[in-house]
Amino acid sequence: MESESTRSPFYDPAAALGATFMEEGGWYWTEGFGDLATEYTGVRDDLGVWDVSPLNKWEFRGPDAVAAAQRVHTNNILGLAIGQVRYGGFLDAEGLMVDDGTVYKVADDLVWVMTNGSDRIDFFADATAGLEVDITPVTLSMPHLGLQGPRAREALAPLCGVDISGLGYFRFVPEATTVGGVPCVVSRTGFGGELGFELFCRPEDAVDLWDVVVNRMRAVPFGVELIEVLRVEAGLIVLDYDYEAHQVTPFDLSLDRMVALGTVDFQGADKLASVAADPPRRMKTLTIGGGELPDYGVGVRSGDAVVGTLTSPAESPRFGRIALAILEAAHAADGTELEVELADGTAPATVAPLAIYDPEKKRPRM
Repeated sequence: MESESTRSPFYDPAAALGATFMEEGGWYWTEGFGDLATEYTGVRDDLGVWDVSPLNKWEFRGPDAVAAAQRVHTNNILGLAIGQVRYGGFLDAEGLMVDDGTVYKVADDLVWVMTNGSDRIDFFADATAGLEVDITPVTLSMPHLGLQGPRAREALAPLCGVDISGLGYFRFVPEATTVGGVPCVVSRTGFGGELGFELFCRPEDAVDLWDVVVNRMRAVPFGVELIEVLRVEAGLIVLDYDYEAHQVTPFDLSLDRMVALGTVDFQGADKLASVAADPPRRMKTLTIGGGELPDYGVGVRSGDAVVGTLTSPAESPRFGRIALAILEAAHAADGTELEVELADGTAPATVAPLAIYDPEKKRPRM
């Protein structure tokens, strides 16, 4: 008999507002609140909040905590300051993506690592063998909310126990503070392409934090139904949707800026040197014509030749039918005309920047 999926500490207050839920990865994720248009406007034009508690979190603790995180991560973890966060890929020994996610430096002997997948303990243990580090899953003890929207700082600042006016992008306050009197850790990170903050709390404080964010900050709750739209607009990837573990390099996903080749050493780096100079595949956005949204995983064509794979399709209120796709580099220039496969025939598609919404990422840095 299969075990029942886990409910986040925010499940009940979300359900009280009419949330629906979907089971994935052993959790009940909040799906939505029944009004996608209002939720979309809330995030893009004001302030939205979603429950990110199921995101998998790991504690690396010990004298080699930072070195251990560096061994599996493509970005420069050794160069992190306390209170700094970096995003990138987690690689196997062949330089292929196992996962993607963030590393938070809490102290010289403590980092938090966040991944899509929950079955990473053996991967971490094997990769960090010989290092003095204890790796512990802490997802259940670190529920958190993601604030997204241009009003995020304005709404959070008066209720926050520390001054966040100077908190930079991908920085966090490592010491616990309060938000509306609720103890939590505040991080200027997020997933949606807007100015954002993430609030990590204790399970017993989750209902109170939800009340502060929804009722005092007047944030519009949303769920993964909207996240699919937001992340595709912003060119943000998800494991098992945009790539499978051990199948692609970070360059196939256009994560070039997150690969610190020549700066630090990490598992699989030696396999990437030849790829880095001339990546054979790139991840881009496609704008799609016709009246049908293609399915996940269909082929992308140039004439009779299959030149890529469509990953995440979405109906965007601002951009129409769009999708992420991994394309052969020769067909990945902006403006290239292609076709995507449908159940019956094809639809015209045009290559666009990976982040079709705010391609220079100015909004998260506001």
